[in-house]
Amino acid sequence: MPAPLRLRLDGDALVQNWRTLDRMSGRAACGAAVKANGYGLGAIEVARRLADAGCRDFFVSNWQEAAELAPLGLTVSVLHGVRDEDMAAALAGFARPVLNTAGQVGRWKAEGGGPCDVMVDTGMNRLGVSTDDIAAGLLDGLELETLMSHLACADEESPMNEVQRNRFAALAGRTSARRLSLANSAGIGLGTDYAFDLTRPGLALYGGIPRSDLVDAIRAVAAIEAQVLQCRRVGAGQTVGYNATWTAKTDTEVAIVNLGYADGYFRGFSNAGTARAGDTALPVIGRVSMDLVAIDVSRAPSVHEGMWLALDFVFPEAAAVSGVSQYELLTSLGARFKRSWI
Repeated sequence: MPAPLRLRLDGDALVQNWRTLDRMSGRAACGAAVKANGYGLGAIEVARRLADAGCRDFFVSNWQEAAELAPLGLTVSVLHGVRDEDMAAALAGFARPVLNTAGQVGRWKAEGGGPCDVMVDTGMNRLGVSTDDIAAGLLDGLELETLMSHLACADEESPMNEVQRNRFAALAGRTSARRLSLANSAGIGLGTDYAFDLTRPGLALYGGIPRSDLVDAIRAVAAIEAQVLQCRRVGAGQTVGYNATWTAKTDTEVAIVNLGYADGYFRGFSNAGTARAGDTALPVIGRVSMDLVAIDVSRAPSVHEGMWLALDFVFPEAAAVSGVSQYELLTSLGARFKRSWI
């Protein structure tokens, strides 16, 4: 059935963002994080376009995500490593595990696993083996492709960035790893000293701006459009939506559109978001509900039932308005959208 919600995706912007990040990575190769269904945009379509553009390294969270990409024949690394339950898939060879714990390393060695990557913790205290583990020979005997770590504060001017970089740089030559990889999107913005051999951008590929110095370099990829279900006049003094959070000061023309927080258009946009009819900005009024949003269309008399309106969803402005991070906004875009690449 035709969907009442559209997610218009700019394939050229996606590719140009990757090329920009590739250029900023200097001599390092530039990969792509396509976990969480390509940050909500569709992992298969994203990966296919980036592979055609020259990207050769892709990153997902788990083996289910890796299996979905398997038909594309790409080089995929699984960031969460390998559990007992994952071993059959991991040994099938359609992706490499990123080993994160001594247990995972032991499991991989015991099964005679082949090429792998390893995550080392340099200060984030999330996933990764320790530098002490490496010094003790934990990784000896592995067919190690990439040794990687992850920056905790790359989106800020934090002294921790340099601390982590230096800890990671000190591991060069201490393992059999062919490549070193540290920088995510924000890490690329810190400069080529953080690029090492391979960068792993995610958010910035999809139009997110993790650091202010990337504002002029990154293009928007996703645009939301929702169809008008009903137009109505709300009289002065009447309210709109749950809990009556908006009251009409004068008679107001209101459009109700087929969109809500179940689609990733969160309640933080209540009385704060903006829609557009052409170039005319139209305020979201009242509380965003699960499936519906009300919009003041008094300045756009041509708006009618069945018409499509665009919702402002450009980063980082949308994050500032809604109080929800750019990552959450992207990855929460729901399944009810018809995703159309242009």
